[in-house]
Amino acid sequence: MNNNQNTTSKSEDIITTNKKMVNLQTYGWIITLGGLLFGIDTGATNGSLTFMSKPSQLNLNASDEGLVTSGITLGAAFGAIIGGKLSDHFGRKRILMYSAWIFILGTLGCTFAPNAYVMILCRFVLGLAVGAESVISPVFLAELSTPQIRGKFVNHHELMIVVGQLLSYIINALFGVLLGSYSGIWRYMLAVGLIPEILLLIGINRVPESPRWLVTKHNDQQALHNLEKIRDSKKTAVAEIAQIKVSLTANSKQKKVTFKDLKTPWIRRLILIGIGLGIMQQAIGINIIMFYGTTVLSDAGFSHSAALIANISNGIISTLATIASIRIMGVVNRRKMVITAICGTTITMLTISVLSFFLKGSFIFPFVMLLLMAIFLIFFQGGVSPIVWVLLSEIFPQAIRGMAMGIATFFLWLSNFLVGYLFPILLEHLGLGKTFVVFTILNVVSLLYAIKFIPETQGKSLEELQSGFQDGYEPQKHHQLDDGEGIK
Repeated sequence: MNNNQNTTSKSEDIITTNKKMVNLQTYGWIITLGGLLFGIDTGATNGSLTFMSKPSQLNLNASDEGLVTSGITLGAAFGAIIGGKLSDHFGRKRILMYSAWIFILGTLGCTFAPNAYVMILCRFVLGLAVGAESVISPVFLAELSTPQIRGKFVNHHELMIVVGQLLSYIINALFGVLLGSYSGIWRYMLAVGLIPEILLLIGINRVPESPRWLVTKHNDQQALHNLEKIRDSKKTAVAEIAQIKVSLTANSKQKKVTFKDLKTPWIRRLILIGIGLGIMQQAIGINIIMFYGTTVLSDAGFSHSAALIANISNGIISTLATIASIRIMGVVNRRKMVITAICGTTITMLTISVLSFFLKGSFIFPFVMLLLMAIFLIFFQGGVSPIVWVLLSEIFPQAIRGMAMGIATFFLWLSNFLVGYLFPILLEHLGLGKTFVVFTILNVVSLLYAIKFIPETQGKSLEELQSGFQDGYEPQKHHQLDDGEGIK
């Protein structure tokens, strides 16, 4: 009888644990709908830009095209820093819900824009939501997850970004090829984003607020209640709450954080590392492909319709590479993945630069360019972009995490804006080959930065990481953290 009772009890425990894991995964996918919107809205102009640029539509010149494309990233720079600070004060869940409303209003404005000025303004407004989401979602995911699954869990956000971009490319290709004769087709391409925006607005109400944020607001009871929904037992939840409180108590001076706290050397150093990570990610040149893939392929020799279809492969490669990075993230340490991947993007950029001078105009060049773009995406989406977002969600202490993420991603989005705005201008004045030479140099600089400053964070709780950075962890001296002793 006792054996039967024990067996029944164990079965019930397993069912309960599995149910809580399903809860955690469900909440995670709802949060990452923001990443899907991130991808859809940033990828929307890759294909629709040609249609809206026509004289009968918005009549855009090269500078206008750069602003329409990158206006969303300029807005995202400000949305990141504002959203991060607001999420520290009002909570991750509430600000993400407000962001969903801004997504909807911004998309409606872009869809019905009568001229370039309104379009640029609405893309900026849409960017405010994208920037806030880019800060809040990775932090929210990191704070809900456990150390064992945190890397993969946060990386789901990156997966949803590239899936969103892939969806944009597919929609643009279908609408552009089948209905390209209709001059206003670009409005329908942009309006598709309303569907996941409404889903995020509805779904976020199901997600519990971050337990770690609740502890910072001294709401321990609600924090424990929320944590019990996603941990295997009450004992585990209680122990985790205790660990969070110990960490916050030990760093009580940072409970009410302002920019004055940047005077603290280790905090300032971490934020500078975060800023460098954001600039590095964009300087590598990913948005040449994500924003202007169709334009690059057309310039290489494809017809516009063929470029729209070929550009879908970029979205597919990005998605597959991101899935692969999720699978290997728990095996290969973060620092090694980033450095290896940047070596790959640098060599690929250099190859594109050289072949642009020798093969431009030949029948084979468009296909060579498509292949090299795919290789670049494998390295970037497989080892650079997802790791940067994970690192940004991990390295900052709890008390300043929202603000610090906001600062870092402000510079990430500002760099994104500069790349998006300047690329069509560089392409017009320098041509394809010389433009890629510029980005080859930026890749080399990014590689040197990664070797010097990127820390290793794999396998450590957020509290252990904070303690280690406070003690002066040096990434170039310690490539692998000691699981037994923490960060030194």
